[in-house]
Amino acid sequence: MSPSHEPASDDDKDDPKPGNPKTENDGKSKPENDDHGADETGGESEDDKPPKKGLKERPILVAVIIGVLVLAAVGGLIFWLMARNYESTDDAFIDTHIIRIAPQVSGRITQVLVADNQAVNAGQTLVAIDSADLETRVAQAKAQEAQAEAQVDNARVQIAVNEAAYQQALADVDAASAPAQNAAQDLARYRRLQALNPAAVDQQQLDQLQSQARQTSAQYDAMVKAARAKAEQVRASRTQVTSGQDQERAAQSQLNEANINFGYARIAAPLAGHIAQKTVAVGNYVEPGTQLMAIVPLKIWVTANFKETQLNLMRVGQKVTLKVDACPSDKIRGHVDSIQRGAGQAFSLLPPENATGNYVKVVQRVPVRIRLDRNGLGDRPLLPGMSIEVSVRLKD
Repeated sequence: MSPSHEPASDDDKDDPKPGNPKTENDGKSKPENDDHGADETGGESEDDKPPKKGLKERPILVAVIIGVLVLAAVGGLIFWLMARNYESTDDAFIDTHIIRIAPQVSGRITQVLVADNQAVNAGQTLVAIDSADLETRVAQAKAQEAQAEAQVDNARVQIAVNEAAYQQALADVDAASAPAQNAAQDLARYRRLQALNPAAVDQQQLDQLQSQARQTSAQYDAMVKAARAKAEQVRASRTQVTSGQDQERAAQSQLNEANINFGYARIAAPLAGHIAQKTVAVGNYVEPGTQLMAIVPLKIWVTANFKETQLNLMRVGQKVTLKVDACPSDKIRGHVDSIQRGAGQAFSLLPPENATGNYVKVVQRVPVRIRLDRNGLGDRPLLPGMSIEVSVRLKD
């Protein structure tokens, strides 16, 4: 007998069978075990994640971004509006005229009365040089001056004597003039009488009158010559006085020079400041021009080298803010004092030769002098050579 075929139960109908495409490809069917359907890491699958939100769905973030951009634009505009009113440079230094101290006479140093970095006043003695030789020269000059004065005094006395002799000679001339004139008149009268009546005049008497006239005339001429000699002596005495006065002035000049050189034996500070670079010591022998030390004056300023393109609106008197590297937290005030009439290359030792054809345009720098409203910061003074940042306010 053939086996009997029993009808399939409901359980057999629901049980999926392998090879049944309907059951294998059905994506909606549930897996037998929920643990196998989940992600191995315990998370949800990509299909189960919610979709990301766009900017349109995040209005708060969009508002924040727009606000930041607006603030950045406004800040940039404000910065540009403020920055265009300033010109700044860091090519600036504190400057002054440093005084180099050097002797004007040679000698050995006997005293050094200052130390490095010491503050000094104008006229204060810094160094003393041995002055024994200079004192001897002063004494010699005084002796020469006294000798010249004595010669002048003697010449003046001689003038008085010669003038008295000259006056006496003039009196003698006057005294000899009258007899000579009378003798000449008598001789002339007797000659006229002889011409009218030769018998009325005795020849012997006429000869006596002629002899007397010649004698008195000779005496008169001698007196005149003597008076002229006395006058020459007076002029010679006055010349001696003039020459003696010249010698006296020369001696006075030598004395003044000796006194000046004697004064150079003590070197004094020409102005107030601080000692720097002292190289002299007691016992050194120095020559004129030998640098002994330097004095840094109290008066300082700032030399800022601006580009030529920054000078369009820069004018004298504009306010300046300065920042020193030594004390960056402090702000120093000043103003533009002057602008140099020429770029730096115009004053260089070897100015460029731009006519050779190898020309490259380079923006030049022009020194601008800035006067400080104050010279120091308490116990932190501003020193020459310090770097400084300068900002010039072009418009108020």
